[in-house]
Amino acid sequence: MDFNKLKHIYFLGIGGIGMSALARYFKAIGKEVSGYDKTSTKLTQALEKEGVEVHYHDMGEDICGFIDAHTLVVYTPAIPKDFGELNAIQNADYTIFKRAQVLGLITENSFGIGVAGTHGKTTTSTMLAHVLNQSIGCNAFLGGISTNYNSNLILNTASNISVLEADEFDRSFLQLKPKAGVLTSIDADHLDIYGDTQHIVDGFQAYVNLIAEDGFVLMHQSIPLTASCKILRYGLSDNGDIAGINPKMKDGFFYLDVHAHGILWQDVKLGVPGLHNAENALAVIGVCLELGLTEQQIRAGLESFLGVKRRFEYIIRRDDLVYVDDYAHHPSEIHALVSSIRLMYPNRKVTGVFQPHLFSRTRDFLDGFAAELSKLDEVILMPIYPARELPIAGISSEAIREKMSLAGVKIMSHAEVQNYFETHKPDVLLTIGAGDIDLIVEPLNELLC
Repeated sequence: MDFNKLKHIYFLGIGGIGMSALARYFKAIGKEVSGYDKTSTKLTQALEKEGVEVHYHDMGEDICGFIDAHTLVVYTPAIPKDFGELNAIQNADYTIFKRAQVLGLITENSFGIGVAGTHGKTTTSTMLAHVLNQSIGCNAFLGGISTNYNSNLILNTASNISVLEADEFDRSFLQLKPKAGVLTSIDADHLDIYGDTQHIVDGFQAYVNLIAEDGFVLMHQSIPLTASCKILRYGLSDNGDIAGINPKMKDGFFYLDVHAHGILWQDVKLGVPGLHNAENALAVIGVCLELGLTEQQIRAGLESFLGVKRRFEYIIRRDDLVYVDDYAHHPSEIHALVSSIRLMYPNRKVTGVFQPHLFSRTRDFLDGFAAELSKLDEVILMPIYPARELPIAGISSEAIREKMSLAGVKIMSHAEVQNYFETHKPDVLLTIGAGDIDLIVEPLNELLC
């Protein structure tokens, strides 16, 4: 497809984090951009301020009077199949692509670097994009809001490098054509799509097979996949092509030593804390070395990286109170979050407020959620955020509580959580989850400051 011939890009689900990045991209290159989303959010409001027209109701067949043959329609799998606008567009035979197909087209003629994995891809891709942008430049389509740029899009038309998240949901990453890649992790997730763990592994193998044979892939040392391109292994260990050792906190910052291709880099300073972010940084180092960056350029980029909104994001950071907000919605992600908090703040009381995301994920990982949350000192559970799903009998936050070994677990609504902290001052507070738990972050910040 020749994007130059298009005048109008219309997005079904424009408020999604990945969709809004594409919307910003097309707006930046001079296209008319508009779209639909279910509700008004900070993202859609930001798009409207940037000149994008957004509506919040299903126009049904009337949408056909709003678009024409010079319109590309982009939709997300989150849009229901019976959605009126989608059906009208399909019946009228307009050009309609999934988001991943458009990303594939954008990166087809660039040096595309796809960052995949069930955990860590948002932070890793954003970290990589920042280090590259600070040195040789890149374009990036991100699955989160970069704190450095306050955006999910980095645009540098002079660069031929594109960084993007390769999303395994709905097998979207199989639409991409990467020249290089990162694979951070493979855990059971999206079982409503894949069915079982083996099919998830098969999906990631199919993605790796798409990487150009003359390219390369940075793969976490725990992942046993093969590739026809060059493979570089990384991880926190003494082994691997890019190996991290001696992670430590010093003067409020996170450091580690790095063995990269037989050379020792001592005291690499990271702008973001946590063992999981140390591993993310190792993947970034590996990619950047393959692209010819110097140690000095890589160190400077890692140190100045400020993170991603809702990924180990400090809301309050005082001696008497630490408040971190995190998107973790899988037991492995909660494990990484809590492990890092315990390393950084030993001997302090840690309170977690967790909102489960999806009934199916809660069902599939009920024991895992219970086990990881029980490692906290105090837990408040919120009702499950259903997203696209209907309730499943017997699956609820109460079911998680029943399996937890921690006593005194409370279940509260948004308003009840806020009321609770009016009279209970936490020591270290975590808000955890991928639903609408973010709605209580600013009220808690105002309350606790």
